[in-house]
Amino acid sequence: MAEETEKKAKAKRSEKEAKTAPEQKPAAEQGASEPSIPPRLKVRYEQEIVPRLMQELKIENRMRVPRLTKIVINMSLGEARENAKLLDSALEEVRQIAGQKPVMTRARKAISNFKLRQGMPIGVMVTLRRERMYEFLDRLINVALPRVRDFRGVSDKAFDGRGNYSLGIREHIIFPELNLDKVEKVKGLTITIATTARSDFEGYMLLKEFGMPFRAAGPERGAAVEAA
Repeated sequence: MAEETEKKAKAKRSEKEAKTAPEQKPAAEQGASEPSIPPRLKVRYEQEIVPRLMQELKIENRMRVPRLTKIVINMSLGEARENAKLLDSALEEVRQIAGQKPVMTRARKAISNFKLRQGMPIGVMVTLRRERMYEFLDRLINVALPRVRDFRGVSDKAFDGRGNYSLGIREHIIFPELNLDKVEKVKGLTITIATTARSDFEGYMLLKEFGMPFRAAGPERGAAVEAA
């Protein structure tokens, strides 16, 4: 009798545990995400660009090779102080271009001549890192820039002396992600590419290996050696 009572108690406990335990599903049914494919520019950088830069720049340590750190997209809107709806459309358009939600930039100080008050929203900005940074650079070089009217290359004189590069875009509609029917006004934006390069020459060589279409030979190597 004692054994039968113990068996019945175990059966009741197992039934209770089965009811309270969460239902386990196979990984495919649970919606387990497959490993994402790394951006092709990132793969190309690690496999091709790094060895080539080590040879061209005479760098022995692989960790010393210049690399990208972030890309900042900034759109300034002076007319936003009169038309607040312009900021809403800019936020959505920059989000479509970058693939990431931007933030609103505000005036740091008041300027009466420009009818500008401190804290007034005047633009939008987004910072891209890691995979999204490589994906945006790929689209910029291979898709967006060739769509510029009468495009002959970008300037090589937009480096800041530390290997960072800034590029001005007059018409943001060169990005195919935008629906031209919904764009109320053509806007300009600035793209800043930050790198770990120690000189403008190293930054130029890095972006050139990525495929940036410079229209000139770039900074002098001798100046880069002195700066380094």
